[in-house]
Amino acid sequence: MVDQLGRKINLNNPPKRIVCLVPSLTELLVDLGLSDQLCGVTKFCVHPENLKDLKTIVGGTKSIHIDRITALKPDFILCNKEENTQEIVAACEQIAPVYVSDINDFNAFYTLVSDLGVLLNCQPKAEALNSAVKNRFAQFRKHVLTEPTRNVLYLIWRNPLMAAGRATFINILLEACKFNNVIIEQDSRYPEVDLELLKKADFVLLASEPFPFSEKHKAEFESKLEAQILCVDGEYFSWYGSRLLKAFDYFERLLLEMH
Repeated sequence: MVDQLGRKINLNNPPKRIVCLVPSLTELLVDLGLSDQLCGVTKFCVHPENLKDLKTIVGGTKSIHIDRITALKPDFILCNKEENTQEIVAACEQIAPVYVSDINDFNAFYTLVSDLGVLLNCQPKAEALNSAVKNRFAQFRKHVLTEPTRNVLYLIWRNPLMAAGRATFINILLEACKFNNVIIEQDSRYPEVDLELLKKADFVLLASEPFPFSEKHKAEFESKLEAQILCVDGEYFSWYGSRLLKAFDYFERLLLEMH
């Protein structure tokens, strides 16, 4: 077995003590029935709601307390290429086998879930989740067939203004909604943007995370732009775990708000 960076993963037995440094994947592990095996999470692992009260907080996604992870004696650590640094992965490798996920499209998501099913001995639930997401995605694609293509800009940060580019999982979900990202560079990740680019969008989406855009920010943009400004739930656009199942319902509601 290799992870999504091609790194070899050696596990003699299904893990019994798991540390997860990726909020969306913490929720995924719980939905795969692995709550009891999960012993360490980040301060940003807010789903399920009460999980942080039950597990050891080992830091954030960019900064961890390696001593806390060591003390937990994990036998498996789950990371992500974008959310965790190479230094964090290297440090964790000294403690336990580390799987690094790298999700840039739906196929990568399905591969991750399948891999976790094998590694963590929960294949039936993993296969069921993949099947459910595939079916719901197919339904959603039919739903948006009659929707017009809309030019959008998805803002993630306020100062400086930053947006989700095309080489992101966020953009995959924007495209699924028939949104055309006005950032045209194919290899763009999270570039800084200016007012002139915002003016090219018919809709500006203000994400709730990582910067917590709110209604007061919406009013600021409305005073400067002719575009429709919408505050959107960033978790549904950027969490690539089991939350995807709920995301399609959210996207259908969002499309109803657009005019």
